[in-house]
Amino acid sequence: MALVGKKAPSFIAPAVLNGKEVVENFSLDQYLGKKYVMFFFYPKDFTFVCPTELLKFQELLAEFEARNCAVVGCSTDTENSHLAWLNTPLNKGGIEGVTYPLVADTAKTIASNFGVLGGDFDFNEKGEMVFNGAPIAFRGSFLIDKAGVVRHLVINDFPLGRNIEESLRMVDALIHNEEHGEVCPANWNKGKKAMKATVESTAEYLVSAK
Repeated sequence: MALVGKKAPSFIAPAVLNGKEVVENFSLDQYLGKKYVMFFFYPKDFTFVCPTELLKFQELLAEFEARNCAVVGCSTDTENSHLAWLNTPLNKGGIEGVTYPLVADTAKTIASNFGVLGGDFDFNEKGEMVFNGAPIAFRGSFLIDKAGVVRHLVINDFPLGRNIEESLRMVDALIHNEEHGEVCPANWNKGKKAMKATVESTAEYLVSAK
């Protein structure tokens, strides 16, 4: 079931901070009541589409932080794999320079609880546990508000890279709604006209948008 409107699943897991520091007990709970969170999953370290996404999040990190929004990445790789990738230069396929936290979901429970694990555990005819599908995370992005509630999510299949600027736009939309009580129409961007949640306001918006 979709997590929108529900509390984000809680977890405690290892993570790499600032591209160099490994911590064993990382949790999103530290942001409750303080920050929005853009929590995103990616399939694997040392791959191809993934570094383009992680580096774009880093490029826009100051924009997220200016909106009081933390960016946190997660995959089913180990914290040691994260650390090695973070310390590999870009020209060698690495993501050196990424500073936001990367969570290690080696048990695959975080991805499973967020509904982005690429398959399921099952049993074969011999009673042996098997995994059907890919035991890694899809490209899932979750915008979590200060109360810990998921307000937006998008999940892409493995070959389909995300639009990170769209993730930032959704943060703007959430903030605008909270601050002004207005709803944000299609293709809305920060600074543009929004609407009251009424038929009259929608009609006025549609006429003025022509």
